[in-house]
Amino acid sequence: MTGLLDVRRADDRVATRTSWLNSRHSFSFNDYYDPDNTHHGLLLVNNDDVVAPASGFGTHPHRDAEIVTWVLSGELTHRDSIGNSGVIRPGLAQRMSAGTGIRHSETNESTSEPVHFVQMWIMPDTPGRTPGYQQQDIGDALRGGDLVTVASGSDPQAAITIGNADATLYAARPRPGGCVALPDAAYLHLFIALGRVDVEGIGELTAGDAVRFTGGGGGRRLTATDPSEVLVWAMAKRLGGG
Repeated sequence: MTGLLDVRRADDRVATRTSWLNSRHSFSFNDYYDPDNTHHGLLLVNNDDVVAPASGFGTHPHRDAEIVTWVLSGELTHRDSIGNSGVIRPGLAQRMSAGTGIRHSETNESTSEPVHFVQMWIMPDTPGRTPGYQQQDIGDALRGGDLVTVASGSDPQAAITIGNADATLYAARPRPGGCVALPDAAYLHLFIALGRVDVEGIGELTAGDAVRFTGGGGGRRLTATDPSEVLVWAMAKRLGGG
């Protein structure tokens, strides 16, 4: 459990708010730029978004990014320029590889309920990949409360693949009293998506809080105080190498 850690509290995040969107950014994004807060490891974006009913992100382009979307409540409808469409619900792992270029939209088609989701961007290890899309329901696996491998560029047991062999995303839904051990990696990003937990050597973390580990952190025990949902990126490198 050696290494450096940086605790980031939910209220410290910069937010983008409009009539239909409440988006809270863990790293520099769009109009928010802080040269000291651009990424951690290979994780470039960790946006915590709530989109109002009957609204959303219209068709827009992306390039050279592995984009993983994780819905916490409600439903998000995806459509893209290579012919994919689908409704993302809690427990459904979804990845869009922007590669050489893709256009997509993400909308909340409910007329009454907001959708709450976390969108995460990892840079591919090789630019210029062929654009692609993948989704897989892992709701049953999450019921056990343990860490489930959601997305990876190297683990064949992952529900979905991403185009970077040095990054793996885990998710867990521990019940009160339930414990999980954090994986070991050169760079680790722990995000409390829902609920309240206690992390060994750190203390209480609540929804929206995050911890950035550098050079260690694996093996720390995370114990849920409330029904919770956590997302953990384990990364062997950082942007720019090393």
